[in-house]
Amino acid sequence: MRRKREKGKSGHSLRDALGLYGYMGRYKRIFLPSLVALFLTAWLSLAFPYFLAKLIGGTTNALQSTELDKSQIAAQVDGVVIQLLAILALQAFVSYWRVRGFIKAGESALNDIRKKVFSHLMHLPMGYFLEHRSGEISSRLAADLGIMRETLITTVPQFARTTVILVGGLVAIFLCSVKLSLIMLLCIPVVVTLVAIFGRKIKGFSKDSQDALADSQVVVEESIQSIADVKTFTNEEFEQNRYESALERYLGVTLKGARARAAFISFIIFVLFGTIAVVTWFGAKMLVRGEISSDEFTMFILFSVFVGASLGAFPEIMSQLQKTSGATERIRELIAEREECVGESAKDIVLSGGIVAEGIEFSYESRPDVKVLDGLDFSINAGERVALVGPSGGGKSTVFAVLLGFYKQQKGNLLYDGHTVAELGVESVRKTIAMVPQEVMLFGGTIAENIGYGDPAASKEQIREAAAKANALEFIEEFPEGFDTIVGPRGLKLSGGQRQRIAIARAILADPKILLLDEATSALDTESERLVQSALDELMKGRTSLIIAHRLSTVKDADRILVLNNAKVEESGTHEELMTKHGTYRLLAQTQFGQ
Repeated sequence: MRRKREKGKSGHSLRDALGLYGYMGRYKRIFLPSLVALFLTAWLSLAFPYFLAKLIGGTTNALQSTELDKSQIAAQVDGVVIQLLAILALQAFVSYWRVRGFIKAGESALNDIRKKVFSHLMHLPMGYFLEHRSGEISSRLAADLGIMRETLITTVPQFARTTVILVGGLVAIFLCSVKLSLIMLLCIPVVVTLVAIFGRKIKGFSKDSQDALADSQVVVEESIQSIADVKTFTNEEFEQNRYESALERYLGVTLKGARARAAFISFIIFVLFGTIAVVTWFGAKMLVRGEISSDEFTMFILFSVFVGASLGAFPEIMSQLQKTSGATERIRELIAEREECVGESAKDIVLSGGIVAEGIEFSYESRPDVKVLDGLDFSINAGERVALVGPSGGGKSTVFAVLLGFYKQQKGNLLYDGHTVAELGVESVRKTIAMVPQEVMLFGGTIAENIGYGDPAASKEQIREAAAKANALEFIEEFPEGFDTIVGPRGLKLSGGQRQRIAIARAILADPKILLLDEATSALDTESERLVQSALDELMKGRTSLIIAHRLSTVKDADRILVLNNAKVEESGTHEELMTKHGTYRLLAQTQFGQ
């Protein structure tokens, strides 16, 4: 991932941050009036130094004049103040609707971005989730989109407003005195050049800082997910040290960036306000020589302060925009990841559950030279109960992953009732399959919601019926809240046997043609295993069932047993048939049964 980021550094620029507004298209009726209001309030803000100059410089000139008495001067001052307050009231009114509009359009657009990113994430292939840790991915959705939100709603409007004030202020000071304006503008090329140089460095620091923060989030998420193991091995301090180390790396990178930004901002402040001081000194001499009136000089000073303040705000604005450019780049990288090719679902083909594998070869991308499946051949009839056994690393779990379409074989054919996956579409294939894994991961909602995950459209009665068939109804009704009981993160409030029966009820509700059981009873006590096995027997009735098992006692009654070893089917037959051969199965059976 790091390599991809470095490669993309030169490909994206500040336009990435401003390009966020491409998502505003659906909300242009809100966004465009807000944009107009933004520019209007920016121009109205220039009225403040104008009227303030009239109050100060105009009053000074009037007092020096012999044509006006004090009452006339006071009336003029009152008129100026009334005009200024009226403009400020108008600015405040427009600003209210501008802020509301920007927030509404910005938050709505950001929701669209979140939906798009999450939808894309859900459609990425399994390989992506094996290569990226969940903490890193969740950080992308939280931290990077948080930065984008700040920029979309606050920083870019501030950038536009500051730009308008800067341009308007420059026009005003030129109208006051061209000579003084040229002196002041000598610093602008220097400032622009430094913004470009420092901005690039700051962007690099910002990206590194966000990466380091994402690494620390990974530690948090993994520690929480594995909190039982952390406490079992009394590794709380170890995890704390791991988190502190990640934070130290983040702090180190952040402080480097802070030094660069601090140096930049300090230099800009010195240049800007030093220039204003020099220009004021030069203008004061012009005033003494009569080359400029006190009214014009006052207006020039006030507008110069506004121009200086605008330029002084740019470093922080540019820093935030550079951070957004980095965050946007990472979101773009995620969206650029190729989604898995599921194809169009074949709605006119009804599968019965027959499976044929012909010469399947498969290797993981991370280990292309290691064949996990090497010329795999088997044929399973609809409704047949087949066990997959063999030494660890023989490819049993990979067979399930290939059947589910998580990975595509490099060679060979995989047929469902004589149809290829390409003809059926991956989604159609998955809808015919349900899986009960060894380690059941439940969602953090209610029992009903977890069972209903097998068929989101199922009624309460159907959920209850599925629970009864899975031997789960009794323990569910013992809970005070019944089906509305919260199972906790990953189902930790339930025992292993209870989680297994919830998973079986979910599979029953899905009503699959093909059932995959991955060591579904291996980690259970005797009573839980009996209940779960009874539920599994009910589930497997009339369905094609593939069972991964290391305890051969659970598959002795299977219609057929496939022995996987060295990435291929080494033996095939019933328990009795395989026991007559001097092969891997008999060796495993003798080890377990002492036969």
